[in-house]
Amino acid sequence: MKAQKQPKRKEMQEENNVSQIDVQEEYDRLKENYEALNDKYLRLVAEFDNYRKRTSRERLELIKTAGEDLIQGILPVLDDFAMAKETIAGAGDLEALGQGVDLIYRKLYQYLESRGLQPIEAIGLPLDTDVHEAVTQFPAEDSEQKGKIIDVLRQGYTLNGKVIRYAKVVVGV
Repeated sequence: MKAQKQPKRKEMQEENNVSQIDVQEEYDRLKENYEALNDKYLRLVAEFDNYRKRTSRERLELIKTAGEDLIQGILPVLDDFAMAKETIAGAGDLEALGQGVDLIYRKLYQYLESRGLQPIEAIGLPLDTDVHEAVTQFPAEDSEQKGKIIDVLRQGYTLNGKVIRYAKVVVGV
């Protein structure tokens, strides 16, 4: 019987050694996998942080220079107003002055229109609170004008389809 117990003990020791080797190999494999995943994670976090900082810088730069294009487009109109001021001081021709101011207005309006500015239509239309602001009501001359806009006190505008200033209107009652 003793002879049989010793081989079993040897077999058990060999099995323990094999299982310890398997456990060590599995541990090493999992450790390598962990280190690889951790490295990937750290790189991804660093990459995202760099992306966030870059987009933040770009956004600040865009905000700083967003008005530059608009200002450059309006500068010729400013020059025209300066010339008009000089003309007013030196001349008394009111008709020429009116033509000059009209020219400046059209130039500015065309520039803003090219940038997407559109006036809001109002007179003769029913009140639309999405684009009109009723300031007052006025007795209508006839029944067709009741509930419709009969005067515009301040022109409203949209910029690329978005209302940037509501039209202040008078509604007929």
